[in-house]
Amino acid sequence: MNRREFLKRSAVTPALASTLGTVGPPADAPRRIRCGFLGINHSHALDALKVVRASPDYELAGVCEPDDAVRAAFQDRPELDGVPWLSQDELLGDETVRMIAVEGDVPRLLPLGRAAVDAGKHIHLDKPAGTSLPEFRALLDEAARQNLIVQMGYMFRYNPGFDLVRRAVTEGWLGRVYSIHAGICTNLNPEKRKIVAHHPGGLMLELGSHLIDLIVLLLGAPAKVTPFIRHDAPIDDALADNTLAVLEYDRAIVTVESAAMEPHAFTGRRFKVCGTEGSVTLAPLEPPGARLCLEKPAGEFQPGTHAVEFEDLQRHVLDLADLAQCIRGNSQFAYTKAHDLAVQETLLRACGVAP
Repeated sequence: MNRREFLKRSAVTPALASTLGTVGPPADAPRRIRCGFLGINHSHALDALKVVRASPDYELAGVCEPDDAVRAAFQDRPELDGVPWLSQDELLGDETVRMIAVEGDVPRLLPLGRAAVDAGKHIHLDKPAGTSLPEFRALLDEAARQNLIVQMGYMFRYNPGFDLVRRAVTEGWLGRVYSIHAGICTNLNPEKRKIVAHHPGGLMLELGSHLIDLIVLLLGAPAKVTPFIRHDAPIDDALADNTLAVLEYDRAIVTVESAAMEPHAFTGRRFKVCGTEGSVTLAPLEPPGARLCLEKPAGEFQPGTHAVEFEDLQRHVLDLADLAQCIRGNSQFAYTKAHDLAVQETLLRACGVAP
């Protein structure tokens, strides 16, 4: 994504924030977009479902869970109370449904997403984009052929703290960026560890993907990626639970870490960008708080150190609102196929897997 697109994204997000707290659409609001969920056991699925059900932009047609065992495990959840259960043919064959939120677990994301695209639907495809780069490329190619939007579920794209980071980098506040240090850890119980252990990248695939998306957004694809994929917890399972990747650029170096056994991990999540004329640090990431250090005046800030506070926004509200505007043709979707492919290739390299 180029500089102009970054700035446009930063300008769009505050406008979208005005949709928060809206009880219902005004009388002259555009017709709601009919949508459905395909898969329901992604870690973001129920949160996204809650947002869609409350959104003035969407009308929920129903949920399809092709896996009977998964449906049995979720059908009594309160978040699904009153939601119609549909077969895959019923959901994808409904010509009035324009958008599908693909919310299966990671190993099923690409086949479910491809089924939705083949049916002519715009999709919100949760993250990461599976584990097969050729399969993801084929999905994006088919979506492009049909003029369909594929929105990845990287939630930090719409985080106001990262809007500040984007501005600081793209408007040159920090001078030449020479390093990024990013960490996103968690503390998984044994059952959740089993779920994440489906791929050799482990926590780098599951959580590091969020940060790699933003790093590629800021700096592009790296020249070299060196992964460190380890199992260090005293638990006898197959999860790569202590992971680090070093991304090398022509004049910058980036580290990304993600581990599965850090107590109170959310408060320690961070994203620090350093340049020759300043730095910006987000810590924590949610709700975001920033420390901005500047050598020279930049934007609305004077030289010195600034603590910047942000509104604590609910996840998925802004990204799904943006998707609705793009489906209606009122806004141009900012994230390109080239960016999403670069993210996925970089992520797989960071997981120690050849793309």
